[in-house]
Amino acid sequence: MAHVEVVSPASFLGTVSPKGVYILGYGWLYGMSVWVSFFGGIIALRTLPRHQFGALQHKTFPIYFSSSIGLSSALLGLWAYVHPELLANITSPLRADVAQAYVLGTVIALQSCNQFVVGPMTSRTMFQRHKLEKEEGKNYDEPGVSAQMKALNTKFRMLHGMSSLANLGAVIALTFHGLWIGSYGL
Repeated sequence: MAHVEVVSPASFLGTVSPKGVYILGYGWLYGMSVWVSFFGGIIALRTLPRHQFGALQHKTFPIYFSSSIGLSSALLGLWAYVHPELLANITSPLRADVAQAYVLGTVIALQSCNQFVVGPMTSRTMFQRHKLEKEEGKNYDEPGVSAQMKALNTKFRMLHGMSSLANLGAVIALTFHGLWIGSYGL
């Protein structure tokens, strides 16, 4: 016969464990990442005028990236706590516990690149393009834009692509991690 836990203050406090906190943090991080990457941005792009959309992304992404960095760092810390042998074997990436730590480290690295390097460069380029549009009286994609606008367009596409790929890499890493912990636990 299965053991049935009775709800009590002690059983409720028992839910606040490293594993419980880990699952809650992972759910928050993964849900946020999927929403921002595949839904929120697309909805905003289709709803807002382009300059307002750019301003929204400029304000949203730093919060998203810093939250991703913070949550994935906390998850990595909890992962190390739950797997005390991890640090002794950190140079053995074929060990499952170490591989999962590398996966979380990858998320931290990719989102840090977006937060501190690519994101700010993309925003600066976007605002330079907005300013030049006003000066030229033309949208960035109209025929006859200046060579300077064409250069900014190329730079923006490159930076935006790099940012998108880094973010997609983080989402893929988080998906792999979620499949792992769903199949094998913490």
